[in-house]
Amino acid sequence: MTISSQLSGDGAEMILRIDGRFDFSQHQAFRAALEAAGGARSFVVDLGHSEYMDSAALGMLLLLLEKAGGSRERVRIVNPNPNVRKILEIANFDKLFTLA
Repeated sequence: MTISSQLSGDGAEMILRIDGRFDFSQHQAFRAALEAAGGARSFVVDLGHSEYMDSAALGMLLLLLEKAGGSRERVRIVNPNPNVRKILEIANFDKLFTLA
């Protein structure tokens, strides 16, 4: 269970990859990644290797949305497995974020 981040060459976009369980135990790593984002204006959250998320993870995604200026177009959540996608949809996060 790790969070890795990578900035684009121009520093405008950050890709966050979350492996394993996306829960409260990831909070400090997630915040550190956001601090490392610097002036990034858009974010991609890759959940392709995350099999679980809880309400703390939803809260972390809201922090990310706030960092992106509240713009749905600036935060994309990609590759969620069916269970994670269902959690996002039940929480109506498909209305707040772009899910791909």
